[in-house]
Amino acid sequence: MFYHVKDLQFNARVSQPDPRFARILLEAFGGANGELKSAMQYFVQAFSCHNPYPDKYDMLMDIAAEELGHLEIVGATIQMLLGSVGGEMKDAVETMEINKMMEGKAAKEEFIHQAFTFPHFLVVSPGSPTLTDSNGNPWCASYISANADLTVDLRSNMAGECRAKIGYENLLKFTDDPLVRESLMFLMTREVTHYQQFEAALETIQPNFPPGALQTSPKYSNLYFNFSKGNDARGPWNEGLSTQLKEEWQYIDKPLEEVRRTNGLVEREPEGTERTEKDMRKKDREMSKKNSEEVLGSIDDKNMQWCKCNSDKKEFEEEELG
Repeated sequence: MFYHVKDLQFNARVSQPDPRFARILLEAFGGANGELKSAMQYFVQAFSCHNPYPDKYDMLMDIAAEELGHLEIVGATIQMLLGSVGGEMKDAVETMEINKMMEGKAAKEEFIHQAFTFPHFLVVSPGSPTLTDSNGNPWCASYISANADLTVDLRSNMAGECRAKIGYENLLKFTDDPLVRESLMFLMTREVTHYQQFEAALETIQPNFPPGALQTSPKYSNLYFNFSKGNDARGPWNEGLSTQLKEEWQYIDKPLEEVRRTNGLVEREPEGTERTEKDMRKKDREMSKKNSEEVLGSIDDKNMQWCKCNSDKKEFEEEELG
C-alpha cells in the first residue's frame, strides 16, 4: 500500500530559473543511473526475498520508497528551474515566443538553437520534466538489474549507488545556484548512505561468496594470465593472496605455453590453494541444499497470502483500546 505525503524529504529550492541546467538534471530523473531506475530496481528485487529474507525485503522496500521521494525532489527542482517556460509556451497569441522568428534571421536561429538544446521542454512537454535522460532518450526497463540472488543484487545496488553518486558530483559542476547545490548535495549524500546499508546487509548473509550455490574450480580460480607485453604491472590482483578465497595468485607469464602444456588447461593441477575438486563438489551439495531450504522453508503451498492483514488489524485495535 502506498500513499503520497506532499512534504518533500528535502525542501527543494531554486534561486532563479535555469532551463539549460534543467535539461542536464534530467539525467537524475529519467537517466540510466537516475532516481527512477534505483526505485524500480530495489522494488523489483524485493519480491524474491519477501519470504526467505523478510528483513531485506523491508530494507529494499524502504529504500525504494525513499528513491521515489528523491525522484519527486529532482522533478520539483526541474519544474522550478524551467520557471515561466510552461506559461509562455501556452500563450498562443501575440506574446508567444515563437514570434521572435519574425524579427530577423539571428532571432530565428537562436530560437531554433534553443529548441534543439532542450526540445522536450519547448516542444514535447513545455514546462515540465519528462522521463528521459538529458538527450531525450526515454527511460527504459533494461536499466534494471534484478537476479533473484540477493548477494548479486546487493552488489549490483552498491555499484549503482556509486554511479549515481558520481552523477550528482558531476551535476554539481554545472550549477552555481546555492539552493540547487544544497538539494544535489543531499541527494549525493544519500547515495553513499544507501551504499553502506546494502554493504551491511550483504555482510549479514554468510557465506556470500561466490554468488549462487556452485563453487569455482580450484584449478582456475587463482590464475592470472599476462595477456600483454611491456611494462607489466604487479599488484594485489596478481600476487599474494586473493581477496575472498585467500588463494595464492599464480602468475602465468606465458599463457600460450601454459595452455599448450596443460592441454588447454584441462590437465592442469590446482596450485597455491587448499581447495580440491572433491571439496568443491561437497560444498556444491551443501550450498544447494541450504539455498533450497531457505526458499522452500518459507513457502506455504496452500492458502498463500502476501501479508497478514487481519493479524495486523487485531494488533492495531488492541493498541487503540489500550
